[in-house]
Amino acid sequence: MTVTKKNLRTCAKGHQYYKSTDCPTCPICEEERKPATGFLSTLSAPARRALENAGLTTPDKLAQHSEQDILKLHGMGPGSLPKLRAALQAAGLSFKEK
Repeated sequence: MTVTKKNLRTCAKGHQYYKSTDCPTCPICEEERKPATGFLSTLSAPARRALENAGLTTPDKLAQHSEQDILKLHGMGPGSLPKLRAALQAAGLSFKEK
């Protein structure tokens, strides 16, 4: 069994957390940033950041892209697609056909 060494880090806001990777994201800050409602609130932090960084923060903007386009975003995985499809369906929309 391999044991991964975790390093204690402190973010700019003063939160202390342990990470075993080079990822600079503070999990405490990410939890504070998580929306309480809307389709972005149902996603994991990496998937949410991928959509936010691409400017896809509303169902209307999301519907302008195909599923294949969304999966190309860094941080987005196939497990998020059912949640995104449900959000689009609730808004009377769907992904763009390729």
